[in-house]
Amino acid sequence: MSTATAGVRPGAVLADLLPTSRVRDVALVLGGAVLTGLAAQLSIHVPGTPVPVTGQTFAALLVGTALGVRRGLLSLALYALVGVAGVPWFADGGSGAGAVSFGYVLGMVLASAVVGALARRGADRSPLRMAGTMILGEAVIYAVGVPYLAVTAHMTASAAIAAGLTPFLIGDAIKAALATGLLPTAWKLADKR
Repeated sequence: MSTATAGVRPGAVLADLLPTSRVRDVALVLGGAVLTGLAAQLSIHVPGTPVPVTGQTFAALLVGTALGVRRGLLSLALYALVGVAGVPWFADGGSGAGAVSFGYVLGMVLASAVVGALARRGADRSPLRMAGTMILGEAVIYAVGVPYLAVTAHMTASAAIAAGLTPFLIGDAIKAALATGLLPTAWKLADKR
């Protein structure tokens, strides 16, 4: 192990490579929320579903993994709360808790904590473990988002799965593949420093 990561305590995430301070933590939490809000604006509508494809889930899972459970959870909770308060940074410039897709935002809050906890256990350091981490994070998002969609859009469970899960599987596989390469590569670059 190089000197760059040799001094990092066991259970560290990428954010822990930065000098420790409260200012750092506040900046990381705010930055993660803003990154997620900006990524939500990358939105493509899919015929037959009220839920768009966005960069939001990718950002939320990266934030959770890079910041760890506490900072990742705080970052996504801030994102959700500020959006509910009226900042138009949900998908398509939306805000509030009334959209049928708001359940996915709640799922992202939980998923950020799950992937952050796994990153603390080293899941972000190898491509295979990172792939599993991303798949689990996506599953958490769908476990909250799809039932919320069913209830708020008055859909049957099978209709909600058809509209809120199935159309997104290929895109999520691509997002998982990107993260699978991105985070382990970041650790390798840190090791070389």
